[in-house]
Amino acid sequence: MNAEFFWNVFKDRSINLFSGVPDSTFGEAYNQMILDPDIRYIPAVREDVALGIASSAFFDGYIGGVIMQNSGIGNIVNTLSSFSMMYHIPVLLIIGWRGYGGPPNDAPEHWIMGSKTTDILELLEIPYAIVEQNGLENSLDGLLKNIQHRMCPGALLVRPDIVQ
Repeated sequence: MNAEFFWNVFKDRSINLFSGVPDSTFGEAYNQMILDPDIRYIPAVREDVALGIASSAFFDGYIGGVIMQNSGIGNIVNTLSSFSMMYHIPVLLIIGWRGYGGPPNDAPEHWIMGSKTTDILELLEIPYAIVEQNGLENSLDGLLKNIQHRMCPGALLVRPDIVQ
């Protein structure tokens, strides 16, 4: 799907505050987000910092988003469990799924985390959805309903080459 459509889906649902760490999985979509005047993007040095920034949207009645690569999940486990989950703050994690499919896909340093990404989310009881080429809207709507009902973070997993 093209980057403009990808970001419009979030904006149509009033998700327009994002923070994060650049991820090559999103490629040109990352640049599109930065240039979009309707999206407020605040860069972060680490994923846990981005989680704090994106969580601020909740206190204004909205859901914020964290843009990150799945390798950064390890950097946010404590912040998720001792902040977001403990205080029931819904926030959307938009995670580039490096290492999806395991060997020989992607670089070797992404294979282990690629195969363990969903296991970690399940262990933390964080609901997630996997973006399909033509199913972003349905995946996102179901996930948003779930995280708003449970008042918890949720993850949208984006495989390589889904967003152009």
